[in-house]
Amino acid sequence: MHFYDAHNHLQDERLLAQLDDVLAACASEGVRRMVVNGSCEEDWPRVLELARRHPVVLPAFGYHPWYVRERTSGWLDLLRTFLDAMPSAVGEIGLDRWIENPDLEGQEEMFRAQLRLAAGRNLPATIHCLKAWGWLDQILREEPLPARGFLLHSYGGPAEMVDGFVKLGAYFSLSGYFAHERKARQREVFGRVPPERLLIETDAPEMWPPDGWNRHPMTDSETGEPMNHPANLGAVYDFAAGLLGISREMLAEQVEQNFQRLFGGLVPEPTAAG
Repeated sequence: MHFYDAHNHLQDERLLAQLDDVLAACASEGVRRMVVNGSCEEDWPRVLELARRHPVVLPAFGYHPWYVRERTSGWLDLLRTFLDAMPSAVGEIGLDRWIENPDLEGQEEMFRAQLRLAAGRNLPATIHCLKAWGWLDQILREEPLPARGFLLHSYGGPAEMVDGFVKLGAYFSLSGYFAHERKARQREVFGRVPPERLLIETDAPEMWPPDGWNRHPMTDSETGEPMNHPANLGAVYDFAAGLLGISREMLAEQVEQNFQRLFGGLVPEPTAAG
């Protein structure tokens, strides 16, 4: 079986410090492809370098709503430059009312601009949303969207909004973080997600699963703080299969089809040796 990570941040310096071991563990777990999402101008070069060196990496470049105040005046032109550098997705972009003192005007301006860029190039867009689901829905209905669709990563929105997002072209990724007992509501929502719109993610190095699903415990080499290992992807598949009441094999086949529909064709699939 091949496993596909719809969303992580392999460019995080904490993972880069252990990159060879991390990638070896991912290969041993059958990780076929991972979408590595940039968050700001500072980390886009690291994402690009990873994608050039490692066929498992499918790069995504975008401005995360947490970092909108850090943008330069030429951020959008620079984003276009990175998207031109090699086939890639747009992400991680989005809206966030959860953070302290959010720049809501800046978030909306940048989110709309990046959506238009993704739509104009028909690139998949990976969207972050916290405490802003109605706002997100409004913008998605007002802006052009990529014909191939977009991903609502680690979807934590209301169950009643799933059908509307599906009609707009959404895919929904499930993370191992939802295996925590306190995330029962988020788990239940995935019963509403159509099988053909489901993806799996780790969001490594953040959002680590509970101990029972954390098969690759990992800590920051400098601080000793816990981290999420991207090789936990197989465990997330097992968790998702149990949640949905299907076999791991059936889930893996469905997710591979979904991943290829949304992200396929951007870059060639890695060879078996890669």
